Amino acid sequence: MRVSALFVIGGARSGKSRHAQDRMEALPGKLAFVATAQAFDAEMADRIARHRADRGARWKTFEAPIELPAMIDRAARGADAVLVDCLTLWLSNLMLAGCDVAAATRALIEALGRCPVPLVLVANEVGMGIVPENALARRFRDEAGRLNQRIAAIAAEVVFVAAGLPLALKHPSAQGSPVPHS
Repeated sequence: MRVSALFVIGGARSGKSRHAQDRMEALPGKLAFVATAQAFDAEMADRIARHRADRGARWKTFEAPIELPAMIDRAARGADAVLVDCLTLWLSNLMLAGCDVAAATRALIEALGRCPVPLVLVANEVGMGIVPENALARRFRDEAGRLNQRIAAIAAEVVFVAAGLPLALKHPSAQGSPVPHS
């Protein structure tokens, strides 16, 4: 399966969300933002509020800390393009809730295949650092790596962002990018 999606990965504070948002804003029409973050403290609540304000009036925000596949379906019904930020937070939410990560990943891939509008997916690359010292952190790193590989394999385009600079890892097919370059 191949989906009409741009997959943007990179480290923390690398500029990946900005790159994804810029690419989406090059599209005409209504834009949907599917957020997976949860505000467990005041700093995160402030961060979420700043990001929401930065997006502006063209965007409708949907929150999906766990039920991401269903929310992608819902968001796509009323938008011309959908941005999911971020798959890594979604994964951590699944793991903390004790969900079946493999089944959730399969459901996500099915939802991506059904999506009738351009998609942009954002995730962190967490496997480039040191080996974590505890079992949970190692499992998280391994699950994130597997998730990123699954999404990269089916996405039409994959971009790695470091220091605010995008590096194309997988170029779109001859039909062009699902999301215009800004």
